[in-house]
Amino acid sequence: MHARSLALLAAAALIAGGCSFLQDVTTRLPGPRLYERGAEIIGDLRAFEQRIGFSETDNFQDLSRETESYPFCGFVSHFKLPYSYEDPVIRWEDVATEADCRQLAGPGMDVYFGQTEALGEEGTPVTTSMLAGSLVRFIYLVIHEDCHDQFDLPQGIEEALCNVLTYHAMVAYAEDRQKSGFLQRVAIRRYVELESAHTRTAKTYYEQLEQLYRRYDRGDLAGEALLAERARLFAVAERLLGQERGSLNNVGIANDMTYSRHFPELEGVFLALGRDLRRTVLFFRKVDAIKPSRESVMRQRKLRKHQEIELIRAYEAAVLETIRKSLAEELKK
Repeated sequence: MHARSLALLAAAALIAGGCSFLQDVTTRLPGPRLYERGAEIIGDLRAFEQRIGFSETDNFQDLSRETESYPFCGFVSHFKLPYSYEDPVIRWEDVATEADCRQLAGPGMDVYFGQTEALGEEGTPVTTSMLAGSLVRFIYLVIHEDCHDQFDLPQGIEEALCNVLTYHAMVAYAEDRQKSGFLQRVAIRRYVELESAHTRTAKTYYEQLEQLYRRYDRGDLAGEALLAERARLFAVAERLLGQERGSLNNVGIANDMTYSRHFPELEGVFLALGRDLRRTVLFFRKVDAIKPSRESVMRQRKLRKHQEIELIRAYEAAVLETIRKSLAEELKK
């Protein structure tokens, strides 16, 4: 089929809103496959990143043929709902297989095992899984991991912020590039829409779980009732997220919540700043420079070193307050 005919067919399907092709368009665009092509895309992305205020990073400078991806393994009791992936109640282990992870966890645990294509803030290389994945996912990983090198904010804020910036940057990048074709623009928009919806769904169901676990912690709900109601909530969330039945658990949704909890408020900052990516990046650089230190928050709240989760919560709250005050001042100018 000619390219023009394919574009017209895709456009008609987009209007109709029921085409499985566009439902899956984000994965139908293959990634770079070869490092040389990946390096070309990265160079193009870096030029765009500089225009929106990013500083250069040392990420993705070379290819690691020995590293396909990075495995992760985390587990927690069925009866604990972690605050985020930083919550010390989660036990994270460095193991290569899901079987090893489950063996370490033992019975009565929610086990969360998977693979990630890249690690941020470590001069991460291009991995073979990045090259083998979709083009849209490749673009997301480069911008998101480069974003982490721009700031030194609490992880629960920085993860959400970097998704806000990355999603909007991806759309701007696709529209800015003259070489972007129709399908690439559609794929990027579709990816951003799906991931933003995932963010809000994860937040909604985490908050419902949070209420459920509060009742359990107060003694208002028996353990069996907690697990039964939790299973019902997870089943609904899995259908909405298009995930396999039984795939969600407390570690997975706490991991999602790290990216989701503050996403709406931080996206609101971007919108308040006129949807201007460069202005938003520079704004958060200023916040980063004037934010309170973890130590000052610990002293102010009279927290001890062993109260790690309380400090994580308090530090995020203190930085959010700095963001709100700074935004109010910015909008007065």
